[in-house]
Amino acid sequence: MAIPSQTALARARSCLRVEREALAATARRLDASFVATARAVDRALAAGGKLIFTGVGKNAPVAAKIAATFNSTGAPSCFLDANQALHGDLGLVAKGDLAFLLSNSGQSEEILRLLPMLRRFGVTVVAFSSHPESDLVRRADLRLLYAVPREACPLRLAPTASTTAALALGDALAMVLLEARGLTRDDFARYHPAGNLGRVLLLRVGDIMRTGDRLPVARENVPLQEAILAMTRARSGSIALVERRGGRLSGILTDGDFRRAALSGPGFLTRPVSRFMTRRPKTIAADALVVDALRVFEAHRIDDLIAVDGRGRPVGLVDSQDLPKLQLV
Repeated sequence: MAIPSQTALARARSCLRVEREALAATARRLDASFVATARAVDRALAAGGKLIFTGVGKNAPVAAKIAATFNSTGAPSCFLDANQALHGDLGLVAKGDLAFLLSNSGQSEEILRLLPMLRRFGVTVVAFSSHPESDLVRRADLRLLYAVPREACPLRLAPTASTTAALALGDALAMVLLEARGLTRDDFARYHPAGNLGRVLLLRVGDIMRTGDRLPVARENVPLQEAILAMTRARSGSIALVERRGGRLSGILTDGDFRRAALSGPGFLTRPVSRFMTRRPKTIAADALVVDALRVFEAHRIDDLIAVDGRGRPVGLVDSQDLPKLQLV
């Protein structure tokens, strides 16, 4: 059956507006109960407990995704199938854990039946629902509430805005805990060792920088012509310039600096390169993460970044033209 373009676009935009309304309403509903839940999560994790997420129907994959998000931030979490829990999977539950029971209506039979069984294990129960007067919310220890003015489904049947709001609220809780626990990029990298994300997070400047013959270095007092020849031999758009004694980085000469030097008048090639170099260039440590180097490139709009050792001596060069080849940007 053919779908008219305007009809399809209008329906899609309407759906997105409805889901956006649910997110806005959920943000407005946040109150002290959210704070209490966040603090309970923090206490449970600090005491060595884990987070358990469970739901039925469309809430099952939402619960699994939220658990995965917490795991990715170093907060031990798992998904518990509400039906399988009644047939042996309760073995993963331990005293001190915190269980999130997802049910939009708060009346899901399987979830209500599971609640008292979790309590027998000394587990704190969090009702994750949109209905504050439901049986689930009334019986739980804590509540995490989202708001759904209406579903995006034209039949008002398929869970749409409700699952979006629940997922977003789970993400919000995870991000609050991530910041509160002081998670760093290094920590995050340890939990994502595979795939492109892991590659970007784990890669160090020393793994990608140009070294040896590809790293042109000259003393700051050499003639400009000599510095340009060194750049040409290394096929580089810049050269690291160092102090006459000690070898500490004192500046950088780029193609742009060379073009500006050419405007200074006759004989510019014989003048000391220090006359035209950029002093105090941006640098980075060789053991820094590549994502940190990317931030320097973006913040300062530069094309080359020199890596230095602990004594401030150049040990490598990161050329922005190399980054796309590494599929980092």
